[in-house]
Amino acid sequence: MNNEVSRREFIRTGSVSLAGMAILPSFLSFGCNRLTDQSGLGEYLEHFGVTREMLQKVMAEALSRGGDYCDLYFEHTLSNNVALMDNEVNRAGSNIDYGVGVRVLKGDQTGYAFSEEVSLEAMLKVAKTAASIANESKDFPSINLNEKTHPDYYKFKTAWEDVSIKQKIPYLQKLNDKIFALDEKVDKVQVYLNDESSYVLFANSEGILSFDYRPMFSLTASCVMIDGDKKEDFYSARSMRVGFEYLTDELLDEIANEAVKGAKRQFLAGKPKAGEMPVVLAAGSSGILLHEAIGHAFEADFNRKETSIFSDKMGKKIGKDFVTIVDDGTNPNIRGSVNIDDEGIDTQKTNLVTDGVLTSYIHDRISAKHYGVDPTGNGRRESFRYAPLPRMRNTYMENGPHTKEEIIASVKEGVFVDSFTNGEVKIGAGDFTFYVKSGYLIENGKLTQPIKDINLIGNGPESLAEIEMVANDFKMDCSTWTCGKSGQGVPVSLGLPTIKVSKLTVGGVNA
Repeated sequence: MNNEVSRREFIRTGSVSLAGMAILPSFLSFGCNRLTDQSGLGEYLEHFGVTREMLQKVMAEALSRGGDYCDLYFEHTLSNNVALMDNEVNRAGSNIDYGVGVRVLKGDQTGYAFSEEVSLEAMLKVAKTAASIANESKDFPSINLNEKTHPDYYKFKTAWEDVSIKQKIPYLQKLNDKIFALDEKVDKVQVYLNDESSYVLFANSEGILSFDYRPMFSLTASCVMIDGDKKEDFYSARSMRVGFEYLTDELLDEIANEAVKGAKRQFLAGKPKAGEMPVVLAAGSSGILLHEAIGHAFEADFNRKETSIFSDKMGKKIGKDFVTIVDDGTNPNIRGSVNIDDEGIDTQKTNLVTDGVLTSYIHDRISAKHYGVDPTGNGRRESFRYAPLPRMRNTYMENGPHTKEEIIASVKEGVFVDSFTNGEVKIGAGDFTFYVKSGYLIENGKLTQPIKDINLIGNGPESLAEIEMVANDFKMDCSTWTCGKSGQGVPVSLGLPTIKVSKLTVGGVNA
C-alpha cells in the first residue's frame, strides 16, 4: 500500500443487503451433518467431507515446489438478516458461504488459492496453484496431524440456527414500537437484525488440526425525528458473539433510549469555533480514533515494510506512563474476540504499549518470523477466499489514574466528543481526519452546549504523546464495527476510558 494514499478503514453499521421478503430456513445445509457448538473434530471432518489422509495429500501437493509452510482453511458460514421499515418487518434474506483456501509461504512471500468445491480433486488443484510461489521440486514427508484444542471465549445457550424467523420478528416490531413510544417527534424507524454462524476447520504443515465455531449477532436501530422544519437522526447498535438468549427486552430498551436520546440532542446542537484546542474523548466509541489513528500503525506488516511511523519505535517511549494499549482476543463474547486466529494460533491479550513504551506489534506468522518473536494470534481473514493478514481484534486503552470529572474540570475551553461516524487516515504519516456526530462544548470545566457535525484533525503518534489524562471509567463499545484492510473486512471491537488530548484541530465555525 502506498502510505501517501488516504484510506477509509472502517465501516460502522454498514449497509445491509436484503432480499425481498422470503421466509427462509435459518439453517441451510449441503447434505452434510448438522454441526453444533458441541461438535468435535470428527464431526467437523465429516461435515466438510475430508479425512486426515486427504489433508495430508493436499498439503504434500502444496509443498511440492519447495514451500516452507502451508495451511488449509475450511469455512462454512450461514448468515440471516431481517429488516423492519415503515412499521413492519418486510424484508429478509439468508446466505451460505462454503469453501477452502490453501496458503503456501516461501520466506515472506505468499501463494494463495481457494475453491468453493471441497473435493480432493479441487483441493489438489488449488494447492498446486498456491505452490507456484516456490520453484523447486521437493518431496515433503507425510505430516502427522494432531488435534489442537483451545479455550472457548464465546459461550452461549441457544444457537441462531435453532431460531426461526418467526421467533425474531416480534423483537424487531417491539423495538420499533418502543422507539415511537419514547417521543412524539419520531417520524421514521428502521431496525436490522443479523445473525451468523461460522464453522472453521484448520490444518497446517506443522501438524496442527483444529476447529472453531463462531457465532455473531447484530441489532441496529435508527430513528429520524422531526421538530418543525428541522430533521435529525441517530442510531444505536449492538453486536456480539452470543446466542439468541442475548436478545432481551432490556437490550431493546437500551437501544431505543440511545437512539431517541441521541436524535433529540441533535436539535439543540451547534458548532464550536474552529481552531486548536483540548479535546476530551468519551469512554467507549471514541476508541475508533485509537483503532484507526494508532492501532493500524501497530500492525506488523506496515512496520516490516517500514511504512508505519512506529517502525523504528520498538522499546521506545511514545506516551505518558499511565498509557497502556492492548489488543485482546480473549474478551468473553465480544465481537472482535476469536478462540483461535485464522492461522491456527491461540488468541491472547497483547500489550502493544505498556506504561507509555511500545512493547509489541500486531503479528501474524510472517511478521513474527521476520522479527523473531511468537505470533500474537492476529492472523485474520474475511473468509476462505483471502489469505490472512495482521489484523486487530479488540483494541483498547486500559484505565488510568484520573476520573472523568477531573478531566472535564481541567479544561477551560475545549470540546467533549462521544460519537463518530467516519474518518480518513494515512498509515505512513499518521495524519487523520475524523467526523464527529455529537458531543459538547467544555467551558470553564463544565459540559455546556451540545455540538454536532465537526471534524477532528491531527496526527496519531503526536496525539498519543499529547494524551495528558486517562480516566478510570473504561468502556468497551459493542457496536457493529467492521475493520477494512487490503479489501478485507473483519469484525472488531474497540474501547477507551475517558481521555484528554491536550490539543487537536477542531473543524467548526469559520473552519
